[in-house]
Amino acid sequence: MNEKLLKKEYSKKILEIQKYNKAYYDKSASIISDSEYDRLKKEIFDLEKKYNFLKDPKSPSLIVGYKPSKNFKKLKHKVQMLSLSNAFNKEDLENFEKRIINYLNVKKDFKIEYSAEPKIDGISASLIYKNGKFITGLSRGDGKEGEDITENLKTIKDIPRKILEKNFPKEIDIRGEVFIKNSDFKKLSNKFANPRNAASGSLRQKDSKETKKIPLKFIAYTFGFEKNMKIKSQSEFLMNLDKWGFKTNPFNKKIVGIENLLKNYNLIEQKRDALDFDIDGIVYKVNDFKIQKRLGNVANAPRWAIAHKFSANSGISKILNIEIQIGRTGALTPVAKIKPINIGGVVVSNATLHNEDEIKRKDIREGDIATIERAGDVIPHITSIDKKKRPQNSQKFTFPLKCPSCGSNTIKDYNFITKKKDAVRRCSSEGYECEKVSIEKIKHFVSKEAFNIEGFGKKIVENFWSLNLIKLPQDIFKLDYDKLKSIEGWGVQSVSNLKYSIDQRKKIPLEKFIYALGIRHIGLENAKLISRFLKNIKNFLALSKINNFDELLNIDGIGETQIKSIRNFFNNETNLKVINDLDKILSIQDSIEFKKDGLLKNKTFMLTGKLNGMSRAEAKSLIEQNSGSIISNISKKLDYLIVGEKATKRKVDQAKDLNIKILDQSDWLKMLNKSS
Repeated sequence: MNEKLLKKEYSKKILEIQKYNKAYYDKSASIISDSEYDRLKKEIFDLEKKYNFLKDPKSPSLIVGYKPSKNFKKLKHKVQMLSLSNAFNKEDLENFEKRIINYLNVKKDFKIEYSAEPKIDGISASLIYKNGKFITGLSRGDGKEGEDITENLKTIKDIPRKILEKNFPKEIDIRGEVFIKNSDFKKLSNKFANPRNAASGSLRQKDSKETKKIPLKFIAYTFGFEKNMKIKSQSEFLMNLDKWGFKTNPFNKKIVGIENLLKNYNLIEQKRDALDFDIDGIVYKVNDFKIQKRLGNVANAPRWAIAHKFSANSGISKILNIEIQIGRTGALTPVAKIKPINIGGVVVSNATLHNEDEIKRKDIREGDIATIERAGDVIPHITSIDKKKRPQNSQKFTFPLKCPSCGSNTIKDYNFITKKKDAVRRCSSEGYECEKVSIEKIKHFVSKEAFNIEGFGKKIVENFWSLNLIKLPQDIFKLDYDKLKSIEGWGVQSVSNLKYSIDQRKKIPLEKFIYALGIRHIGLENAKLISRFLKNIKNFLALSKINNFDELLNIDGIGETQIKSIRNFFNNETNLKVINDLDKILSIQDSIEFKKDGLLKNKTFMLTGKLNGMSRAEAKSLIEQNSGSIISNISKKLDYLIVGEKATKRKVDQAKDLNIKILDQSDWLKMLNKSS
């Protein structure tokens, strides 16, 4: 799928999930099944992970739930209520565990103990206790701020009002799920669509007397903030919840090993229909709280937990034809146009084929009868084809060796890490020589994360291109507005609005400008790193003159792949014309210096060798959290070289020659008031 269709599909999904969130959290109405909602959310996450130009501030990867209702008082959660990443198969679980092992920098045979907890399909709630007394109850809201639904929660018998146990923390935020048993829901089915909808609607009644009429239940499973809690693991915490008077899931287990997680998963899934409450998967949490703390969070999800979702939906359909779509970076993406089929309540007419190698490996052809799966992937994809039903005159699909748009040769880049050619075939033209690539580049340029020109959407880019109004990004700021007024669909007011939107974006931060150029491998985060390093547009433009791209290796997070892309970008005359013209038109702001006051403020560090019980990722994170900076090369700019086991002798010698202070791991941790 090309970038245009990807962005269209992505934006559509964001609008969809916003609509469902608003209906569910603000109106207590379910207009989509729970499994469909989870699949939509997963598809958004995977799209963002695979394509770094896809990012929306309203994405579920950045927000949780929905903004609190105006019907209730809003209160901030002391500790954010996080979302969970999802797993759908054994490979996902293996990758989850590998990421943990790599982050902790332990041996591959290190045994991780998990707390496996069936995921109740209900409504999240936060219960705040002080001195053993239930004080306040909040809904999830958007994860940062929730609704004060204390009085409604007090009607639930499963929620203790007063806890007298001696080991109960002085202050704690107990979190869990409010739900309705399936047997109880039968009596309410004429009022609500499903048990979860019934729980949501009941909790958000303005009159708690009405809530009291509904047989709500509560199962506790975690905590947010706490004071003086002396518990070392999740399983120990669950046992204490029972002692404190809370209900917990009877199927919770401690498990070691992926194979054992899968056995338990299959066992629970078999029992699923017989349970008196809805579950939609199993949550696996690293059991040890110390390890949880070390792992921390990524965005709005913890590194130490994942939700293993139940069964994917699939269907069978005919491949009508295979189309090749071209993205911003020249990637040729094959998409199967299939006979429309309803999978899990959604009509599917397209399925991704990923790349040329995927088509060859599965021998996918036009006219084939295929199995299409719609869960746990970016978009619907083909899992297999039925060769027995293949037409006799069937021919293998030939991937184009010439770009369907500009006729340039299509190529596969050599990957120096894998020592193989990339799976993706690309148009070999650089800059704006290819029409399809050019259109997608301009769409990226005006997108929300880039210039964010309001009212300048994808259709307008295509329309203006066909009318020869824009061919390069700088043309946007040179539009002939008088000519535009004479075009059908445009009037004085709409032209005035567009002009205002464009003029408003003539002032832009350097990081946004770099990102908007659409350089391959340079997403927004990399653009930020480059911006902070180069500091101003003058230094960025100078890269083409001094040809000193290797200087960028000093940026932690920027490697050879990114530098090669930047070099290729600057070696193209059209690209140089674009950035030089834009520099004359725009006011490109210098990078903002971040002021921090951590223990390592204004200090620079470099790591060499293996650290004891800690990965480089964790060490770098600790340095940055304490306001220090990481650099990748030995120079006079370096303050400290941290040396681990089997350190590179050359780096140590260079540091000595420059009188750079050399620290072992113990010395460095003392700077952070930590012991090794």
